[in-house]
Amino acid sequence: MKSLTIHGMDDELAARLQRQAIEGGLSLNKLIKKLLAKALGLSSSRTDRRKDFEPLCGVWSQKEGANFRKAIQELERVDPEDWA
Repeated sequence: MKSLTIHGMDDELAARLQRQAIEGGLSLNKLIKKLLAKALGLSSSRTDRRKDFEPLCGVWSQKEGANFRKAIQELERVDPEDWA
């Protein structure tokens, strides 16, 4: 894969890109690649595949997650005597 460097980007453009990346939960790099692909009419072949694997891995409900966190609560406690 190629890497590109953009020189002389004005502050307003950089700030808007950064803000849009944060709002979209993306890295700046991913946002720029997404915007370029869209502007050029290219479909993004690399998509987030996590959703594809959820049925295989299982997804906990809110209640299941809360029950798990409660069950492991004791394991997260640090006993100072263990470190003496």
